[in-house]
This record gives sequence, C-alpha cells and structure tokens, in this order.
Amino acid sequence: MAENTVLYEVSDGIAVLTLNRPEARNAINSALARELMNALDAAESDDAVRVIVLTGAGQSFSGGVDLKEFKATGRAPVGASEAILAVGELSKPALGAINGPTMTGALEMVLGLDFLVASERAIFADTHASIGILPGGGMSARLPRAVGFRQAFELSATGAVLTADHARRLGLVNRVVAHDLLTDDVMATARLMATREPGILRALKELYRESAAGTLTTAIESEIAARDARRAGGSPLLPH
Repeated sequence: MAENTVLYEVSDGIAVLTLNRPEARNAINSALARELMNALDAAESDDAVRVIVLTGAGQSFSGGVDLKEFKATGRAPVGASEAILAVGELSKPALGAINGPTMTGALEMVLGLDFLVASERAIFADTHASIGILPGGGMSARLPRAVGFRQAFELSATGAVLTADHARRLGLVNRVVAHDLLTDDVMATARLMATREPGILRALKELYRESAAGTLTTAIESEIAARDARRAGGSPLLPH
C-alpha cells in the first residue's frame, strides 16, 4: 500500500498536516497535491478544528513542485497550483512550522499562511526565474506584501537563498527557534489560539486580509463594521 503523502492528525482543536515525501524533499507531485487539498478541506469543514498547522517530514519543509514529474509529463503536477493557492484561502488560523528548506512553490504555499515559525535550519528561495518558469501560486502577489516590493523582486529575479535569520529580519517569518524546539514552540502558539473564540479569530483573519488587499480607509471601515456587528449580537464575519 502506498504511503500517505500528507499526514493528518487532529488533537485539542489543532489539525496538523505534514507533507510526507521526505525521500523527495516533500516535493509537490500530483498525489501530494490531491491529498493536501483533501486534508485542507477536512480541516476547514471540521468544527472541532480551530487552528491548522502545516509542516514537513524529514529534513525539508518542501522543495516545491516536483520537477521530475514536471519533466516527465511536460506540465506541472495536476492540482499543484490549486493546492498552493488553497492554503491562502483557509478561513481558520493557519500556522507554519518551517522545519527546513522551503523553495519556490513551497515558498508560495507558506506565504499563504498566517504565522511562520522557522527552525534555525530553514532556508527560503524563489527559483522560478532560475528554471525559466513564471509563478502561478501567488508569489508575485504575496511575497512583496511580506517583505516589500524591492526585496521581493530581487529575491525572485536572482533566486537568492535566505537563511532563517535573514528571513526573520525581512519579516518573512515571525521568529526563528532551535530546530529541536520547533514543534513545541508552534504547538504552544496553536494551543493558545485554539482557546480563543473561533468566530473572533476567523473575523480577525478576514479583517487583516481586507486590510492587506484594500486601502487604509476601507480596512478601517471593515473593522468598524465587524465590531459594530459583534456588539449588536450578529456574526463578526464579513458578508461576501
């Protein structure tokens, strides 16, 4: 029986999703993309899940899209871009435990998360230009929002590799911890978040998304509308 390419475990309101192709640096092939979508859907639809944690098995978070499959088929793995983009569409708080190298498509993926804690062994790079392809999972939209336009363009145009500490200084990750402490650190934060009212956290996430996507004026208006709806006893979630 084939081993699951994504492991899924729920405990204490936290769903932990682990990319599980360590022999291939957790590269995103068609099977992993399909299983990741299933796991994301399961976490989103399960009312018992309040927080989602994404990490990788072995020494890497992920090397990105599986280039062996890409070369063999002449196209990107089926569902890879969709799975990468789906991470950024989660309504629940989503944390990354970045345990090792996080490259290209995997960097796009973690840019869709809300909170990143990196092991001291983590490195980050966007190599789309280096291998002659354009991103399709949100890199050009999310990376400049994380580190600024000039830093983002330099990283994508050169393929420069960031150490974990450099990524922290740029604002790409929240903090860097000793490798052996990574899981404990992320899970402690996830458990704390899981004690908060789910509706409030989802509303806060939506407000921050609107703030990032819109103007300062519209962001403040959305925040006030959500606050007033909450005071009136309505749902703090914004209408779509």
